[in-house]
Amino acid sequence: MLKIGLTGGIASGKSLVSARLRELGAVLIDADALAREVVEPGTPGLAGVVAEFGEDIVDAGGRLDRARLGAIVFAEPDRREALNAIIHPRVRERAAAMLATAKPGDIVVQDIPLLVETGQGSSFHLVLVVDAPDQERIRRMTENRGMTVEDAVSRMAAQASRDERLAAADIVVDNSGRVEDVTALVDTLWEGRLVPFARNLAAYRPAPRTSGPVLSPPNPDWPAQAGRLLARIRRASPEVLGADHIGSTSVPGLPAKDVIDLQVNVSSLDAADRIARALGEAGFPLREASARDTPKPPDLDPSAWQKRFHCNADPGRPANVHVRVLGSPGWRYALLFRDWLRANPDALRMYAELKHELAALHAGDRRTLAYAEAKEPWFTDVASPLMDDWARNSGWQPPSYSVAQA
Repeated sequence: MLKIGLTGGIASGKSLVSARLRELGAVLIDADALAREVVEPGTPGLAGVVAEFGEDIVDAGGRLDRARLGAIVFAEPDRREALNAIIHPRVRERAAAMLATAKPGDIVVQDIPLLVETGQGSSFHLVLVVDAPDQERIRRMTENRGMTVEDAVSRMAAQASRDERLAAADIVVDNSGRVEDVTALVDTLWEGRLVPFARNLAAYRPAPRTSGPVLSPPNPDWPAQAGRLLARIRRASPEVLGADHIGSTSVPGLPAKDVIDLQVNVSSLDAADRIARALGEAGFPLREASARDTPKPPDLDPSAWQKRFHCNADPGRPANVHVRVLGSPGWRYALLFRDWLRANPDALRMYAELKHELAALHAGDRRTLAYAEAKEPWFTDVASPLMDDWARNSGWQPPSYSVAQA
């Protein structure tokens, strides 16, 4: 199933988006609704809240006095943490039980107001953030909910900042305008990205690609996008020994195809085969079960350059996942090439010129294979000796975060 984490700040309009997704066919798991359920009268959750906050936190009818509790926890952050420690584990348990009933091909949306604050983003295939400017959210709270400006600002300050939520987002839905505008955005997202992604996941197949070698200008957001994908990969299996952002999108200032390249480190090719299913379930199905990189000096044995090749099932974020044995020649080359380009402006400029030249030569291609193959002589004859000289002179070593689970 496709798992989506939906979040947004207070008064961002998250409920509107979640309701529309449910109308379109999503299975909705609402954390707010579950948080109310787990403190109903007679529940262990309510007993825990009373034990922490006292009998006065219950009204005359035996129900939780939410207004009183809210005034306490929004004024005292440590008390809010105590409440979260009671509520959140129970909500997650209830959500997990609901999730277990979903079927392959379902699109499951978990509406979690504090998704960013609780660090749950890597548990989902996508994080969808509903966004509206802070002033608009204050206006909604004061006009629609009867809050004072001070109360509205206090509620916002108790949550992650807008910048923090946007940094966690794979998809941002702008809800600063009319209802029909945001509804149209959600409908387009559903048909164009979520439904195809869910189908690809159910079939364990990568998203199809038919475009040739089109270079994009350097995008400063590529590393952040890669970081979110890497976090999901690292969660996929304990046999993932680490994962790195490699390739052109990992080098600041370098034009590149808008495809994120990632390297997954494993102990052996057998381990690579064992984690194939887990990577597929995380959103990265296997494309080639027995792939290899082009051998480069000094190790020209093709067997040493074997790997497994996965790709993203998400049509909205093309990504290649190279699963390589830790310490193998291909593993080392990918990291050294990246770091060499990062450290040497002349090398970056030389490679950028080559990419532009070959992209123009293969502009009419429907695939990128010929473009990639045309670069290989340069990698072997030009880049490899220069990289090795730089590594020896600089004392370069593969980064330590590549050899341990992050």
